[in-house]
Amino acid sequence: MTTRLNLQDGFTLLEGMIAAVIMGIGLLALSGMQTISLSKNVDANETTRVTNLASDMIERIQFNRQSVDDYNSLNTTATTPCPAAMPYMARGDCLQWKSLLEDPKFRLTNVQGTVAVQTTGPTSPALRERLVTVSVTWLGSINTDTSVKRTRTVTVQTVVAPE
Repeated sequence: MTTRLNLQDGFTLLEGMIAAVIMGIGLLALSGMQTISLSKNVDANETTRVTNLASDMIERIQFNRQSVDDYNSLNTTATTPCPAAMPYMARGDCLQWKSLLEDPKFRLTNVQGTVAVQTTGPTSPALRERLVTVSVTWLGSINTDTSVKRTRTVTVQTVVAPE
């Protein structure tokens, strides 16, 4: 004798199709998240490299703290970004920083590095303190979404006082 329970074992065709649709939607969502994750990873990688280059320039200026004013108005995209009239060490730092920013292995497009040096606070004439601002601006990665490229900027500041 066959019971009614044995006749209803397993999934029906409709239940199997609904499960396949739900699983397909979940897989599509995962693939979309993978694309977003990859582009954000590329952005984070670029930001890390640019931040390291900006911090490197700050460290160079701190090392040459007696000549901190020589770095003022430095712009790597200027016609003569590192003029021959610059003191030897500042000019060498400028040339090296420019070549690092424009290095093809970094694949940064429209990259520009600037340095601004300002007098700080009321005590600065006596202490000769200077606020140094290093900024690097570039157009978003060539590896991310090509339809929307945004200008990105990293700015690093420090106060430098000659010894």
